[in-house]
Amino acid sequence: MEITIHASVLPHHDPDASLAFYRDALGFEVRTDVGRGQMRWITVGPPGQPSTSILLAPPATDPGITDDERRTVAEMMAKGTYGWILLASNDLDGTFERLVASGAEVVQEPTEQPYGFRDCAFRDPAGNLVRIQQLG
Repeated sequence: MEITIHASVLPHHDPDASLAFYRDALGFEVRTDVGRGQMRWITVGPPGQPSTSILLAPPATDPGITDDERRTVAEMMAKGTYGWILLASNDLDGTFERLVASGAEVVQEPTEQPYGFRDCAFRDPAGNLVRIQQLG
């Protein structure tokens, strides 16, 4: 039996801004784009890796979520503490410069970490933390 990671989910509040970040700045492919307006579910992923995706989804749309929970999610997204993802690049400096040129919000420049990795961090348009580690 083989189990793989198929998709991770990150919230968005502006699908067009999320597309600009993940498609245009990071260079991911759009795999699906379902819905209209703010209620869009968009699947993106790295070229050449069709079995690994990120689902960008409107937050707190489940009918079982209370109004208080929706407010909490909105507050956490506004602070940038709701969602995050860890990516990896074989050219961390080039990836960093590409994201800076796109206008992405820099959280941390490329840095050697005490735990043995060199990485950087950004916030996507929804406030999600995107950390990127150097491969190899």
